[in-house]
Amino acid sequence: MKPPRKVEVVPYQEGWPESFTTEEAILIEAMEPDHVVFHHIGSTSVPGLSAKPIIDILAEADALGLFDKAVDALRLAGYESRGENGVPGRRYFIKYDSNGDRRVHLHAFEKNSPQIKRHLAFRDYLRVHPVRAAHYGNVKETGAGLFPSDISSYIAYKEKTVLEIEREALVWAGIRE
Repeated sequence: MKPPRKVEVVPYQEGWPESFTTEEAILIEAMEPDHVVFHHIGSTSVPGLSAKPIIDILAEADALGLFDKAVDALRLAGYESRGENGVPGRRYFIKYDSNGDRRVHLHAFEKNSPQIKRHLAFRDYLRVHPVRAAHYGNVKETGAGLFPSDISSYIAYKEKTVLEIEREALVWAGIRE
C-alpha cells in the first residue's frame, strides 16, 4: 500500500520562477522539434501566494498527439506519464525529486482548449488581485494544517474557494459572464 501523500503548503519562494524556467528549457529540448508553448501556472506562479512546492506547467501544442509521441523523451527528462488522469483532452506528467517527492506537474493540452484559458485566467486574476490571492493562501494553509496527510480532503476543503475565484477570474478575463 502506498503511503498517503503529504500535504505541504509553504510560503512563496522567490526561486519558483527560476525553477519553472529551468524545467521549461528541459521540456523544450525533450519536445524538439515540435513547437510547444509552456506557461508557469498554479500557486507557485503567483508572487506572494503560499503553495505546495510543486511547479505546475501548462503546455500547449498544435496536436495532443505530440505529447503521446514524446512520452519516451519526457521519461528520459524525468517525467512520468499519467495519461489524461481524469481530465479529457489532457496529457499529464509528474516529475519527482531524488526523495520521491513531486516537484513538477505538467498539464499538456491542444491549443485553444478551454482548459488553457481557464488556467491562465485563474493565474492572471490572482496576480493582479493580491487580497484575493492572500485569502486563497490562507485557505490553503488552513487546509494543509487540517489534512496534513490526506490530499483528497485538502482538495475538497479548498474546492469552494477555488470555484469562486475561478468564476471571478473567467468574468474578469471576459471568458464568461
